[in-house]
Amino acid sequence: MKTREEALEYGLSFPDVYQDSPFHDPNWQLVRYKANKKAFLWTYERNGLINLNVKTDPEKAFFWREIYKSVIPGYHQNKDHWNTVILDGSIPDKDIRLMIAESYDLVSDSPSKRIYEAVKKIPYGRVATYSQVARIAGDRRMARAVGNALHKNPDPDNIPCYRVVNAKGELAGEFAFGGPGAQAKLLRAEGISVTDGRVDLNIFQWKEQ
Repeated sequence: MKTREEALEYGLSFPDVYQDSPFHDPNWQLVRYKANKKAFLWTYERNGLINLNVKTDPEKAFFWREIYKSVIPGYHQNKDHWNTVILDGSIPDKDIRLMIAESYDLVSDSPSKRIYEAVKKIPYGRVATYSQVARIAGDRRMARAVGNALHKNPDPDNIPCYRVVNAKGELAGEFAFGGPGAQAKLLRAEGISVTDGRVDLNIFQWKEQ
């Protein structure tokens, strides 16, 4: 990711957001969360490169800065809570997207947070359906939002999105969870049988207490 257009396109892919140019200066293009109008992605050109300002958990701010020289304390913003990401080609796209996604979750009263917390509750060796996760997250109607959130999972090591299947027990598309067969492999490692891309919900579905 090297261009403003790529960054804005990804920022605008999140639910309930909009683009803004608050300073009457085309160099500054922001993406805000509609409910509270807070910006989670700032884009601007500086020293010939596109820069992104993203909000970060103070505990993660230094983590990103230590990994990448092109992640620095937030330009013109609180240095504990914001990082500047310089799009010089040295940072993998997946990590740029992860930093933007983390920023979105921090500024929004995001259903994604509730979805991820619900997914964390699915026990080892069990699966849950999209609608089940939506209900646990507080809104039965946001099953589609569950799917969107799972494919933008910011922390796969701790959020076991592979344990979520559809209402028929079918696995996600092959593009998910690391490529063809990855979800089935992860489930089988937990003792969950997968046959023809499907899990038997009568046996393996999480029965909440």
